[in-house]
Amino acid sequence: MTGTDAPMGHEAAITLLEFNRRIRDVMLSPELQNCWVTAETSDVRVNRGHCYMELLQKNPDTGATLAKAPAAAWAATFAHLDANFYAATGSHLTSGMKVMVRVSATFHEQYGIKLIINDIDPNFTLGDMARQRMEILRRLKAEGIIDMNRELGFPLVPQRIAVISARGAAGYGDFMRQLADNQLGISYYTCLFQSPMQGVNTAAGIIAALERIRRNERLFDCVVIIRGGGSTTDLNSFDNYDLAACIARFPLPVVTGIGHDRDVTVLDYVAAKHLKTPTAVAEFIVSFGQGQMTRLTELSNAIATAVRKAVAASSEHLAYVSSMIPALARHVADKAAMQLERYASAIPQCVSSRVRGEQSLLEGAAGRIRAAVDSRMALEKTHLGAITDKVELLSPRNTLNRGYSLTMCNGRIITDASQLHPGDTITSHFKTGRVRSTVKQQ
Repeated sequence: MTGTDAPMGHEAAITLLEFNRRIRDVMLSPELQNCWVTAETSDVRVNRGHCYMELLQKNPDTGATLAKAPAAAWAATFAHLDANFYAATGSHLTSGMKVMVRVSATFHEQYGIKLIINDIDPNFTLGDMARQRMEILRRLKAEGIIDMNRELGFPLVPQRIAVISARGAAGYGDFMRQLADNQLGISYYTCLFQSPMQGVNTAAGIIAALERIRRNERLFDCVVIIRGGGSTTDLNSFDNYDLAACIARFPLPVVTGIGHDRDVTVLDYVAAKHLKTPTAVAEFIVSFGQGQMTRLTELSNAIATAVRKAVAASSEHLAYVSSMIPALARHVADKAAMQLERYASAIPQCVSSRVRGEQSLLEGAAGRIRAAVDSRMALEKTHLGAITDKVELLSPRNTLNRGYSLTMCNGRIITDASQLHPGDTITSHFKTGRVRSTVKQQ
């Protein structure tokens, strides 16, 4: 059997090379040359000036790959395409971009199918970025959260600042220097929460940093998200719904300064304040202190003016009062002298009237006393007469006059024989005279 022979019942077989050549002939069809194709870039790499990649089409709902083809832009063409793309978008061609490229299909017998890129439309890439941004904004508005962070109020002077950035980034350094060198000498207390600020991990890194800040929100007045300048496509990481929703719902005011002048990101729509650069963010924060210092200066000036006016008015009033003192003193003295004269002239009359009144009272009291004394004396005389009659009636003399005797021993009246003892000397008193006796026996 020869190389071109085939088993019985089959058509004559051809070699693989011949088969591939037939594919090559089909691939040279005008319909597969210089076609504009939309796709997503993957595995982009440059080698010796040539740019190699894969072009993908994904299911918009599931993200599954629906189609894939290798592609290349040769060095002579790629240098021109890359320069034009960078001038329009601010970024070099990288993986993960939505692109519109003009390609021609080629087929090599040994290496297979490859799409050769002849041109690229940067406006499509920019348009896709804008479309994604608008879809996110519409969703945030529909959920009613797009204005939540902007509605938070800033403290009078925000000084405790949570910073989300990369430590070595130039923008972070500019921000810190601007705060430290403020002319008012206000102290600011910053804490850095590091996160990637470009690339595919940016959104997840910033969300993680925000969650760490949320757990310690009482320690901070506000959050700043800063990075230095970058290309337009570098901002794709900030056009992320999850990140935007996290900032919109964040309990502290968020200020963004991600170093871009031409475009805004979704973050700029949901943050409490967005500025162009980290330096501008620092100036914005310092402006609160400047505003309050200006307010304090205005208040101190107003107070000083009010005090000067009050002192001037008081001095004028004091001078007026001082000038009135002599006349007032004379008036008071004259009035007091006249009053004293009236009192002096009234004293004799008042004394005479008072004396007459007291004399009348005294005479009335004296009359009452005499009457009371006379009444009491009459009463006492009657009582004394009764006592006298009783004394006369009970007098020992009257008893003796009636024939009785009074026996005494040692100056005591004896009323009972038991009071006497043999040998006692007794004296017996009679109406007339007395007799001494000695007790012989009882």
